[in-house]
Amino acid sequence: MHSIVRPSVPDSPDIRSWHSERMNTVHSFPPIIGPSAHTLILGSMPGVASLAADEYYAHPRNAFWQIMGELFDAGPHVAYPERTATLSRRGIAVWDVLKLCTRHGSLDSAIDESSIVPNDFAGLLRENPSIERVFFNGAKAESSYARHVAPPERTLAFARLPSTSPAHASMTFADKLAAWSVVAHHG
Repeated sequence: MHSIVRPSVPDSPDIRSWHSERMNTVHSFPPIIGPSAHTLILGSMPGVASLAADEYYAHPRNAFWQIMGELFDAGPHVAYPERTATLSRRGIAVWDVLKLCTRHGSLDSAIDESSIVPNDFAGLLRENPSIERVFFNGAKAESSYARHVAPPERTLAFARLPSTSPAHASMTFADKLAAWSVVAHHG
């Protein structure tokens, strides 16, 4: 199990500037994965809100769980343990490309490239031979995987989807949902 660093947050209304000035080494979460996983969704690294909540995609404006709600009835209205269980039952696994990195705040653009350590994908894929497809949640996840992870030993389908991050506000929710609908179509 990976340890999680939760930065101490000052009792100040100006948390955003505090995070932008502070450099933290952050660690990813263990994967959400069930025994019959066929689809792996990869983010880059949990943001500050996710690390504080100990949950994937915890920022209230991140569209990930809203999209999962539309596709699998695993939306933010459902308790987090049930959301993750629903995805696992549906064959959907969630993880991050990065095991650890140094970053200011939550933005992918703030990751220090020289600090990146990827997760063990060879091990995950060896232990989960039913995984056939990998979807990247945004460009940073895709580029980090391409740069830091050795090619898999078996053939997998890879595709980048639009980032669900609130920082990717140039795309409407409806357009993101339409693009992400491919995740629900397996087989």
